[in-house]
Amino acid sequence: MTLLDISSINLSLISTIVIPPIAGSIIGYFTNDIAINMLFRPYKAIYIGKRRLPFTPGLIPRNQGRLAQKVSDTIMGSLLTPEELQKLAKRLLKTERVKAAILWLLNLGIQQVKSDKEQKTAKILSGILEDLFSQSLPRLLKALARRQDFLEDQINQIFDQILLDFKLTDTQARQFADWLLEGVLPPEILRQALVDFLTERNIQVIDEGVREKTSGTYWVVANLFGVRNTLLRLRSFCLEEKEVANTRLKEILLSLEVRSRLREWLKSLSLQNLPVSTVRQLRKTTRETVQVYVQQSGGKFIQDFGKTVDWEQLSILIINRLQTSSALTTSLETISEELALILERYLEEDLEKIVSQVIPILSIDKVIIDRVNATSPENLEMAVQGIVKSELQAIVNLGGILGFLVGVFQTLLFLLR
Repeated sequence: MTLLDISSINLSLISTIVIPPIAGSIIGYFTNDIAINMLFRPYKAIYIGKRRLPFTPGLIPRNQGRLAQKVSDTIMGSLLTPEELQKLAKRLLKTERVKAAILWLLNLGIQQVKSDKEQKTAKILSGILEDLFSQSLPRLLKALARRQDFLEDQINQIFDQILLDFKLTDTQARQFADWLLEGVLPPEILRQALVDFLTERNIQVIDEGVREKTSGTYWVVANLFGVRNTLLRLRSFCLEEKEVANTRLKEILLSLEVRSRLREWLKSLSLQNLPVSTVRQLRKTTRETVQVYVQQSGGKFIQDFGKTVDWEQLSILIINRLQTSSALTTSLETISEELALILERYLEEDLEKIVSQVIPILSIDKVIIDRVNATSPENLEMAVQGIVKSELQAIVNLGGILGFLVGVFQTLLFLLR
């Protein structure tokens, strides 16, 4: 046997043993790789003339609509069931989270009010206050005023705590006395009152009374001299000598210390000095008078009062005061906590009903279908590759390994023969 024959035999033996495992590995590896790529590619259908080539587009792009529906059915049937949504809602709507959300909204509202250049909030508040005083409050007062005990406790409390203990201070008594003597009863008014009182009839009545009801020395004076002439001369003096009469009256008031006496009397004036029965009657009269006035004229008074107020300016003052109020900022957390507790109690009763109504409104299944359909095949491939890239590569590698094992098996069969 020649050297050429030996070489040809070795080459044939090597090709028979080596080539099947290598070829099997290559075929298995690339077959799986092509199969995986055909899931997504080509992205669009390929036509030759009017005929579409088989397997174009890829499996997933070709069945993207059915895939979207299947994904939606799977998610809604096993993942986003009403029970799961209720559990999710309960976790999301825990008191702490809701409180934080409400507090954030309240702070956001305050910041919005502070940055309101057009005073929209003040205009809204102005409309509310104006409606309250012109419409709502008068109607409410009219309805409440029909009650027999309307404002009874409040008026009695004001009377007992304020009016019953009320006394004028020294300054108030002095000012009141000055007002009475200078504004209400000045010498001119006193002189005119004296003139009006000393009429012919009154002088005659006084003269006859003095003559009849006096005795002793006074009877002698009354009957010999009488008081008629004296009173007539006094009246004539007041009519003819007005300025002099006013001066004399002023001097008499000063000499008698009327101002000082009046001030002391006003300082001592108090309801507690009156008899108990008188105080009770005065209290009852005060209550009835206020009740009748409020029942008859309270609504009109409030309406007229509301017309005199610049509600827009008042609203601006209120808003500005609230913006700098420390009480408002410190109470926001308490307000948010109370609102969160109220919402929690409401959700405990109606959460199931709310979720059942929200699911059709949200149309989650349609959203899922639309999102899957709107996703391009390239993005679908990138998403799947990003999730299971290592698993897909393992399938490709497994194809190569299986192809290699099949080639080895063929080689063993050939050697055994």
